[in-house]
Amino acid sequence: MLKIFFLIFMAGGIPVAVAMAGASLVYILMSGSLPPFVVIHRMVSGIDSFPLLAVPFFILAGNLMNNAGITTRIYNFALALVGWLKGGLGHVNVLGSVIFAGMSGTAIADAAGLGTIEIKAMKEHGYSTEFAVGVTAASATLGPIIPPSLPFVIYGMMANVSVGALFLAGILPGAMLAILMMITVAYFAHKNKWGADVKFSSTRLFKALTELAVVIGWPLLIWVLVDKLGTPPQLTVFAGLASLFVLDKIFKFEALLPIMTPVLLIGGMTTGLFTPTEGAIAACVWALILGFAWYKTLSWKMFVKVCLDTIETTSTVLFIVAAASIFGWMLTATGVTTDIAAWVLGFTKEAWVFLLLANLLMLFVGCFLEPTAAITILVPILLPIATQLGVDPIHFGLVMVLNLMIGLLHPPMGMVLFVLARVAGLSFERTTIAILPWLVPLLVALAVITYVPSLVLWLPKMFF
Repeated sequence: MLKIFFLIFMAGGIPVAVAMAGASLVYILMSGSLPPFVVIHRMVSGIDSFPLLAVPFFILAGNLMNNAGITTRIYNFALALVGWLKGGLGHVNVLGSVIFAGMSGTAIADAAGLGTIEIKAMKEHGYSTEFAVGVTAASATLGPIIPPSLPFVIYGMMANVSVGALFLAGILPGAMLAILMMITVAYFAHKNKWGADVKFSSTRLFKALTELAVVIGWPLLIWVLVDKLGTPPQLTVFAGLASLFVLDKIFKFEALLPIMTPVLLIGGMTTGLFTPTEGAIAACVWALILGFAWYKTLSWKMFVKVCLDTIETTSTVLFIVAAASIFGWMLTATGVTTDIAAWVLGFTKEAWVFLLLANLLMLFVGCFLEPTAAITILVPILLPIATQLGVDPIHFGLVMVLNLMIGLLHPPMGMVLFVLARVAGLSFERTTIAILPWLVPLLVALAVITYVPSLVLWLPKMFF
């Protein structure tokens, strides 16, 4: 009966969060087995979680980076690094998304932030609007895979697994996704005989490679000083941060400091310097320092607007989590999750068959539900089955999030579709068609991530 009420509400066009809470309330009122205030109690309990404190701070950090001119710097850095290749701006699009993913944590922020710059530039260089929209949409899915990631925070809270381990688990799959997308860009460039979009400059390339070398070498140097030479960790990190600002001032790097955001987050979490929640606060402080003090591109008026946008987004996310909490609790209490588990385990006891069925289900659900709502509904249903079949919950989290990110590119509810249709001035139908070829690398990556768990679990097992 609970499922019937939920489907009736959804069919009536009621938002998914209201439909979940409403179906639970109606079921309780009709059954008379529980007092109605249980709905409020369970909803409040659902968001009374320390890991969820990371949500507003990661949203704020992404909004600050998006509104402080950081996106332009990332775009220029990517242009210097790969813009001279054939189909250069397509490669720039992917590389820019990889970098921005380390700050925003959401696909929609990536599509709306960098997408505006990238689509405009690609159209000016003669690329079709459809190709520009397709590569931008596909690369936007990297946002929640490469850490930090809001969906990982929600999944970690629901599945009771380490958010830091989930962040590490996303690094190699994210790199593989980026490589597959760049191979796809190279294929289209070869097929259409596209040339480079900017003239090759050894000076610009050397400067970009130097930035990249600093990004890679800096954490290695800190690790050697702390782990091998025994220097005080906090003092070493603060001295290292000061050195980054000195280098940036001397060499006038394009995007060194913004690119260091994910390095600082992952480094801080894996060394135990801070938790993921504290890391989200550190990311906000870093963004404020860059916006207000270093680049001076952030004004107080802009900051107030960013805070209001963050409050609005956070309220939406947490209301979905709260509503899904009571709905998931009711599914468990009424035995729905047990029945589903028994049915699946009666159908197959092979992990690979279950993962195939779960992928098909999550791809379908992702077409209709926003990722946060989908995670909070699906985790209580699918994770117990996955655990019984020996599937690692960290691995399953990556599979689930990637499925739901692909769902963002599908009608009827794909939010990335709506964002890019508005940015590019395309119809919803043309935007959907433009994205279809880019589902190939995404589905290939999904298959590899699903059936090669070592790719996902190698880094988490090394550090956790």
